[in-house]
Amino acid sequence: MTARVAPVLLVVAKAPVPGAAKTRLAAELGDEAAADMAAAALLDTLEVVRATGCPSVVALTGDLLAATRRREVERALGAHQVVSQRGRGFAQRLANAHADAAAAAGTSAVVQVGMDTPQLTAAHLHSAVAALDDADAAVGPASDGGWWCLAVRRVELAGCLIGVPMSRPDTGQRTCSALLRAGAAVVTRLAELRDVDTLSDALAVAGAAPGTRFAAALAARAALPQEASR
Repeated sequence: MTARVAPVLLVVAKAPVPGAAKTRLAAELGDEAAADMAAAALLDTLEVVRATGCPSVVALTGDLLAATRRREVERALGAHQVVSQRGRGFAQRLANAHADAAAAAGTSAVVQVGMDTPQLTAAHLHSAVAALDDADAAVGPASDGGWWCLAVRRVELAGCLIGVPMSRPDTGQRTCSALLRAGAAVVTRLAELRDVDTLSDALAVAGAAPGTRFAAALAARAALPQEASR
């Protein structure tokens, strides 16, 4: 195994716009509440990424001008390089985001997360970075069968995502298999985390990370009836 190249941390994010953010959660709490919680989760994630001290890039999609907590989100994004997502489908946008982040940071190694795990800590990210000392790639499985983190020593490996069906119970397993087919000799498994898609997810994640903006947003919003939160 060759010496590790310092990776860039990549956050793949969507502007928290009411009606477009967290649609499954919105069905339970309303569009405004779901967007507020998405904004809080994004802010928590950006803060943790910044705290690592590693170079960072945010691949963003959506209308930031219409986003909930727009000013806060804009200030937080100011601490990171921001690129626009590009590609026709989610898997292609992910692969392109890896390539764009590597190019922006002048590196070949990328550690990518999303904005659905506000319980993320700097320790989780440091573990993903360290995994690349001994592996070509590392995958952090999500409890729904997907993944919350993908780390690659060579950005070209992320191109395998284009052939992986997303948002399925076997997406994590398929991603690991695709990485091996793409030439990764070793794929390390990271700690499992729970993505926030539904109210039950949100309650569990907030309980695990009570000091986050996300937990505070949930406490403020979850008691509201759906009609009042719109």
